[in-house]
Parts: sequence; C-alpha cells; structure tokens
Amino acid sequence: MIEEPPAGADSRAGKGARAASDGKGATGAKADAKAAAQPGPPRSVWREYFESLVVTAIMAFFGMTFVVQAVKVPTGSMQNTITIGDHLLVNKFIFAPGPPLPFLPMREIQRGDIIVFKFPGSQTGYVLDTSDPTNRPYATNYVKRVIGLPGDRVELKGTKVIVNGQPLPEHVVTAVVHDYDDPRTPDVLENNLPLAPESDPPAEGEGPYTVSYTADTRRAAARAQGERDYPIYKLSGGRTITVPADSYFVMGDNRDNSLDSRYWGFVPRDLVIGRALFVYWSYDESIPSSGFPYLQDFFTHTRWGRTGTMIK
Repeated sequence: MIEEPPAGADSRAGKGARAASDGKGATGAKADAKAAAQPGPPRSVWREYFESLVVTAIMAFFGMTFVVQAVKVPTGSMQNTITIGDHLLVNKFIFAPGPPLPFLPMREIQRGDIIVFKFPGSQTGYVLDTSDPTNRPYATNYVKRVIGLPGDRVELKGTKVIVNGQPLPEHVVTAVVHDYDDPRTPDVLENNLPLAPESDPPAEGEGPYTVSYTADTRRAAARAQGERDYPIYKLSGGRTITVPADSYFVMGDNRDNSLDSRYWGFVPRDLVIGRALFVYWSYDESIPSSGFPYLQDFFTHTRWGRTGTMIK
C-alpha cells in the first residue's frame, strides 16, 4: 500500500521550498547589483587624451571634408575686397553637389558670388608660368568673383562688363597697382600693399561690390581705346563669350592685376570648392618680418580690423 502523506504536508513543504527559493533569489539579486555597481579598471590619463584626440580628429576631418575649409590668399587679384595675407573660411556645404534640399542651407551658385575653386589650367592657349606655384592646374586654389553663369553671354567693353545685353552693375574706382617692390624702401613691401585709391578719374557706377582699374585703363576706355584682345576670344570666335553648361566665367575685383577667365577660360562646376565666407585672420605681408614670427610678428602684423569681417 502506498500511504498518503498527512494532510497539510504538501503545503508545508511548498512553503519551505518557496522560502528557500525566495531567499536564494534575493541573495542572487543583491550579488548581481553589487557586481554591476563595482567600477571597471580605471582609465589612464593617456587613454582619455587619446580618445579625445581621436574624436576631435574625426570631427575635424568631417568638417573640413563637407562643411568648411581654411585657405590663404597669396595674391592681390581680389584687392581690396580680399587683401594679400587674408586667411579665409570657405563654406563648402552651400554649393554641395546635387539638387539643393529645401531644409538645408544649400543653393546654386549666383552671379556676384566669390568662389574658391581649383585652378583648371589654360583652355585658351594662354602661356602660364609653370614654375609659379600659384599656377598649378587642379592643385592651386583660386578666389574670384562669378560674372557669368552657364548659358550667359558676356561682353567686355573697356571697363564695362555686359551680361546678356545689360551692363553689369559695378562700382568702378581708380586705384594704384603695385606691381613690384621698391628696393629703396626696405621697411615696406609695396607689391603686398592694398590698392591705393585715386580720385582721377572719379568713381562711377552703382553696384553691390567695387572693382578697381588703373587710371590709364580708365582713360583709355573713356577714349574708346581700351578694347583688349583677351585670349578668351579664341574660344568664342568673337567679342561675345557664351558660358558653357556647368561652367562659370570669373574675374578678380582688381581688374588690371587678375589672372582670370579672360585669360585662361572657364571654371568647371566640379572644381568649385565653395563660397568665401569670412576672414578669420589677416596678416599684413607688406611689413618685413622682424625675425620672430611667432612672438612678435603675430601681434604687430595682424590686421585686427579685418579679422572676423565677412566677404561680400
């Protein structure tokens, strides 16, 4: 016979088992919480510095690849809008490839924009000084103002720029161009000075930006003797230049001292880096170095008034 257990034995055993189980569960939970609360091995100072450096480098690489880029202006082709020694930040995102998205700060290149681009080289047969590091095709960064958009018809008549049959609104002034350094004045490098304005001939025209010509050029243009045989005419076969698709016609604001589309041709769209945004630092290169570039020249040569100015 199988004797049945006394009444209540099962319930007492169940209670004991549950109590044992509950006690074990509570102890295990406390152990798990204690283990989770214990910190891992401490990170060394060098490891923290290394991690911060890696994150900073990744962010900087991303920013310089897609958002902004720093460039230095070594020549005076855009004076006095941009002076020799200006260090610029370039907005690369605004002209990003592909159609502009309405919820992002993107747009197409417009007439009057100051763009930074890779120098495309000569398309007109104009002979460039290949030993000059500022003339390296697809390597040197150029800064110019957009004059003609794809499909525009551009005419150059003296100091007048005609786009699609209408004079381009520009404020034209007379200025002295310093082509060389005078050895008789060792305390100043004249070829790096900003343009010196002149009152004769007087300024003329209204426009959102200012362009400069020498007095001789403006007087010759007034006498209808200022028609130059620019190399760009070889591409057009006449005096009217039609800008090809996906290309731009650019000129410097210092018109008598600018190597631009009038000489070497058009700027392909895929060579445009971005739009010149503002001057983050300006260094006056017309003053010879004292021999202490980091201790003294930084403070005495910095153009504090230009640092932080927007480019228009």
